[in-house]
Amino acid sequence: MKDTLAEIIEYLRQKRVGYSDARFVEAKTESITVKNGRLEGLSRSEDRGVGIRVLLDGCWGFAADSGLTMSSLKKTADKAIRIARASAVTKKDPVRFSPVEIHKGRYGTTVTEDPFGVSLDEKIDLLLAVNKILKKHPKIKTAQASLDFFKTDKIFCSTEGALIEQTIIESGGGYEAAAVEKGEVQRRSYPNSHRGDYACAGYEFIRGLKLLENAERVADEAVALLQAPPCPSGKFDIIITGSQLALQVHESCGHPVELDRVLGTEISLAGGSFLTPDKLGKFKYGSPVVNIVADATVPGGLGSFGYDDEGVAAGRSEIIKNGIFSGYLTSRETAPAIRGAANGAMRADGWNRIPLIRMTNINLEPGQWVYDDLLADTDDAIILDTNKSWSIDDKRLNFQFGVEVAWRVRKGQIVTMYKNPIYSGITPEFWNSCDAICDRNHWKIWGVPSCGKGEPMQTVHVAHGAAPARFRRVQVGVGA
Repeated sequence: MKDTLAEIIEYLRQKRVGYSDARFVEAKTESITVKNGRLEGLSRSEDRGVGIRVLLDGCWGFAADSGLTMSSLKKTADKAIRIARASAVTKKDPVRFSPVEIHKGRYGTTVTEDPFGVSLDEKIDLLLAVNKILKKHPKIKTAQASLDFFKTDKIFCSTEGALIEQTIIESGGGYEAAAVEKGEVQRRSYPNSHRGDYACAGYEFIRGLKLLENAERVADEAVALLQAPPCPSGKFDIIITGSQLALQVHESCGHPVELDRVLGTEISLAGGSFLTPDKLGKFKYGSPVVNIVADATVPGGLGSFGYDDEGVAAGRSEIIKNGIFSGYLTSRETAPAIRGAANGAMRADGWNRIPLIRMTNINLEPGQWVYDDLLADTDDAIILDTNKSWSIDDKRLNFQFGVEVAWRVRKGQIVTMYKNPIYSGITPEFWNSCDAICDRNHWKIWGVPSCGKGEPMQTVHVAHGAAPARFRRVQVGVGA
């Protein structure tokens, strides 16, 4: 396939385009779901094709095809050229394409155990065993467990001379138990909600999740929530656990720093951003303990790779530094708008989709606190754990999150479990209220395999590192 792509790139050079790239993608997936002791779903898929971008007369053209013969790819290249020429008829400003280092390289996920080499029987038996433990309690009416695996092979070539090969392997899984009594439903999930936790790793990641070891506790907590009092409303100090804080970072930190949203090119579907360019380098986004980075080099992060889909090398860049808004996620096209550089954030969810600015691993950097010391330092607060629902406006300012469970902390001791907790706030006010973040020993990368953006919709895999953190005087429950 490398030789074929190289020949297509040479064909495009002869057409005297300003720039072009060709991206071959072969994707393999496997998904297994067991519900109430029965195999609910089992799917396997394989897909491959080539997407071609052309920059001509200051405008983009893109076309894609699953036909991998030279003749079909030349037709696809010609189609991309025609689309670029048609786009030029209505252009206002030509595309400015920032220069980058040109790479020839190879990258692969570090894997100990190939997930596609593990037998289906072993995977299904694990999920059935989890289900059996969850269903031991008669009040657990629904128990569901799942595993998902992905393998993506990519080859990227460009008229600038780039030649990059990558193999990305991802694994994930989890489960939830729903307890029912007198028309009320409460649920607990592990290791996270929304099908669990994910990583760029092999089946060793699944073995390390300790799914069986935590099933009984998860079921017990779901049942206990039926008898728990409702979470109180009011202004409270809160401690947010890592899994929930990861989604908070995703929605209120990751999305607003996507520069295409800021410039308005995603506003019809995904919305815009309150982090306008005039705020760059001076806006007080959070308290001085808040440091957020975009880092596609973290081992095992679901947003880790070697090169993005423009051939830009993965790297680490500051988003928030000591509470000050410091940087965006950029592409080669958008970076000139802020006189910056492309930082490797362009990705597509398949061969037939054009790359967009997407999150990598957007991480809240660890602080200095030991978790037990943080509790001891807390006189009265509510701990919030595991996402249940979320809502945020199209500028990423006003938000509300629901979580599965809360606990009251008084004088450093956990004293009460609460059900149906929600909290809300305004993004910069919320992050400015953060006064403590736990240290590296409590910090973990959480995989999010379902981030949607674009028209047509593209779903990519991202991740967020976080540790439990404390926020002062946040609205819990319904405000006045």
